[in-house]
Amino acid sequence: MDKQLNDAPCGFLALSEEGSIIAANRTLIKILDYEPEQVIGQHMNMMLEHHIEEIYISLKARDGEEIPVLINAIARHDSGASVFDCVLIPMRKRNEYENELLIARNEAQEALLAKQKANAELEIALETLKAKQEELLEINKQNQQFKLNTKRELELARKIQKNSLTEPIVNDQVQIDSYYNASSELSGDLYGYYQIDEHRYGIIILDVMGHGISSALITMSLHPLFQRQITQGLSPVKVMKELDRHLHSLFQNDEEARHYCTAIYLEIDIARQRIYYVNAGHPPALWQDDSGTQHLLHATSPPIGMFEDLEFQSSSLSYTEDGRLLLYTDGVMDPTASCYLFDLLKDHPDSPIADLKEKILTSLQHQKEAHHKSDDECFILVDVK
Repeated sequence: MDKQLNDAPCGFLALSEEGSIIAANRTLIKILDYEPEQVIGQHMNMMLEHHIEEIYISLKARDGEEIPVLINAIARHDSGASVFDCVLIPMRKRNEYENELLIARNEAQEALLAKQKANAELEIALETLKAKQEELLEINKQNQQFKLNTKRELELARKIQKNSLTEPIVNDQVQIDSYYNASSELSGDLYGYYQIDEHRYGIIILDVMGHGISSALITMSLHPLFQRQITQGLSPVKVMKELDRHLHSLFQNDEEARHYCTAIYLEIDIARQRIYYVNAGHPPALWQDDSGTQHLLHATSPPIGMFEDLEFQSSSLSYTEDGRLLLYTDGVMDPTASCYLFDLLKDHPDSPIADLKEKILTSLQHQKEAHHKSDDECFILVDVK
């Protein structure tokens, strides 16, 4: 016998067809504690115990099918001879069960592997989420700082816009006062009034479409333009024409960003007792004479910035006695009863401008509460003496 097989770490034997032991390796001899000559040539029965439990073998059926069986046997003596009584149990179901168990085990292993993979992916996802959360926290921090910076900048812009408004004018010819309140940090409303010369005064009020930063930027770009033109004594038609040209130049290559602006400009000539004006799509100004009769200064032209090469039309109003003017933007008018300010002027013809202004503000607050409005608010009161 081959030396490697002879000293293998397990037993080995070879049997003849009759069950006689032809060969056995040294390992098996040592395990059984026999001498080699006591084993070789002997029948296999010499090594068998008196009973056999669950030997698994395959039998061959007549049709060649392999039949797995489990053998249980017990030895007994019959007429002086050893006989083994054997019970053979077909094992098809057991094989099926074992196969099912094997499949189930494999599926369980696959499920375990899938779970482990899912857990690994979840760990990666959690790490990624954690990184994203940290990134989001940093972005939020930056956003908060940006908001603070923006708020400071808007507050500064609001102060600049408010400081650009003209101060009240009080002399022996006219008294002019105004009110201005932005619905947000910045407003699309703007006004100005200036003494042009000894007897002439120019008053303008504008309302750019929309609210907020874009409208405020447009009004601020218009401010130095109309200030210069009015103080130079340009006619209302020329003032509006220049403002219209400026708006068209701002948006000549960007129709989507185009804004239009309603405006009314009045030139009061004290010496001639006449008011010249152009109303470009703005709510009508109100003139109330000394007798309490009211005259509306309706629109004479479309809003500026709306049409190219627009020809503005002017109009005028003469007066003989003292009177009072009211100019305003649509933010101070109740859309369901737009004459309430006119009634206030009619009901208090002799009230000083300061008192009338307070009455208008009180009424305006009531209108805001009733209609839940939030809009830029601006009006001008003028007493012509």
